[in-house]
Order: sequence, then C-alpha cells, then structure tokens
Amino acid sequence: MMSRNSSPCLDIVIVNYNSTDELLACLSSIDRHGMEQATTITIVDNASHDNVDRVSQRYPSVGLVKNDHNAGFARAVNDGLSRGTADFVMIMNPDTLVTPRFFRHMVDFMTENPHVGILGPRVLNEDGSTQGSARSFPTLSTLLFGRTSLLTRLFPQSSLSIKSVPTLSSDGVSPMEVEWISGACMLVRRCAVNTVGMLDERFFVYWEDVDWCRRMRESGWRVVYYPQASIIHRIGASSETNIMRSLLTFHISFFRYCEKYSRMPLIITAPLVCTGLALRLMAATGVEMMRRLLVAGRRGDKR
Repeated sequence: MMSRNSSPCLDIVIVNYNSTDELLACLSSIDRHGMEQATTITIVDNASHDNVDRVSQRYPSVGLVKNDHNAGFARAVNDGLSRGTADFVMIMNPDTLVTPRFFRHMVDFMTENPHVGILGPRVLNEDGSTQGSARSFPTLSTLLFGRTSLLTRLFPQSSLSIKSVPTLSSDGVSPMEVEWISGACMLVRRCAVNTVGMLDERFFVYWEDVDWCRRMRESGWRVVYYPQASIIHRIGASSETNIMRSLLTFHISFFRYCEKYSRMPLIITAPLVCTGLALRLMAATGVEMMRRLLVAGRRGDKR
C-alpha cells in the first residue's frame, strides 16, 4: 500500500457492509494506481459478517474501524472523516475501482479551483458506459425522469431527462457545475466540511449525499462534475443482499429529505409525499419481483 507521512494531502474513507470481496479489489486498484502524494486510508466497517479482517491481513497500513452494529452510511462516513486531517477527503464505495492517475486528476482540479467544495468524477459501469452520477435536486419532473426511470431510458436525450441527469449532456471532458453528486465517489474539501458540517446522520443510507451537496451550495461552495477523472462502479454490491430492505430504506430517506426541505407545513405535505412514496415503493417492488421471476426462469431453462 502507499507510503505515508505526517502531513497527507488526501484521506480516503470507505464504508463497508458485507462487501469485503469488492473492498479488497478496490484497495488493490488503489495500490496499483496510487498517487505520488501521501495517502491515508480508513475503512469503517458496519458489522460485516464476511471476514473483514482480511483487509488488515492483506493491507496492514490501512486503518480498519469495526463497528459492533450497522451504524448506517452517514454515521460511518462521519467517523472516518473525524479520523483524518488532510485537506481533501475521497469518499468511495467499496465496489469501486480506480483508474490510472485518478487521484492526481481529482486533487489537481480541487487545488486549482478553491471555490469547489465537492468534486465528482465520471462514474463508469463495468461495461464502460457512463452512470448518471451528477443529478438535479428532486422535483416532480426529476422523479419521472430519474436516472433509472423508464421515461429516461426511453427518451435519454429529452430536455427533462437531461435536466434530471446532467451527465447525459456531458461532452466527457469539460467540468460541469451541477446540483448534486453521487456519494458512491466524491472528493470533498475539508475546510468546506468544517463550514457546512458533516453528513446528516438522520439519513441512515441514501439521500445523505443530496442533502450534503445542497447544504454546500447554500453555503456558497460549488459542486462540480469532472469527467476527465473516471472510476468504475459496480452498483449495489452491498444492497443486493437484501434488495427489498434497500428499497424501503431508500423511500424512508427520501421522506426525511422532503420533510427537511419542504416549504409547506408538514401536515400538508406529509400525506401527499407518503402516498406518492407508497405507490412508488409498490411499483419498484413489483418490478423487482418480476426481475427475480425472470432470472429464476432463465436459470430453470439452463438446467
């Protein structure tokens, strides 16, 4: 693993939950494509049961914090943030793989652009296609034309799709100021965190990144999508183990986001939001059940 000194310019924080195989691959990619500047890495593990101690055995210089229960993503990230001192903090999912000069590109851009509080790279699927990691704050249109919605898949170049997912209009080179960046991978300026505060721990997982970017922008910091740096992300390595629970948690967190930022009294918005989310959750659950039936049918055909 990479060398250290007493004044690292970059801290890396990775939250792990039953994704240790993917985490080891991530650390291997960091080791292969590490930056010249000193780096500290902290893994905060949320009570995984897939032998996370393998991390210490293979990479003894990596800091491993083992929680005795699943404390949630936001709280675990905050724990990792509090253990570092570097000017910049890279928050990464364990199911990511870095590419050559990734850290150098990200840190150089942040150093040259002091008004940027959060920087997000181009996030790639395993097949090389681009994920919609830069997005707009949720509205009715963005919910209908979201990153994974049917309408966006059918009409990816529509104005509503591009408004919801700005990465669809990216030229793959130019930096873009956006409203929020996916927490799967983001580089954060520590002095911006000191100004705005850490992640809101009321979000157990999901929507904490949207909230953080919103608070950054409201405090005058820019949030930028930077496609010249890229990272590979295998979506949902930890959530695939219980997709139904993930769907429920996603919708609960979105309700908390709406509750936090609604301009109307909660007594008016809560019934509307709850009804809409309940319908969306039922639809998403139905889609997931159909997907599982199709997968089971294909497996049966192969026997």
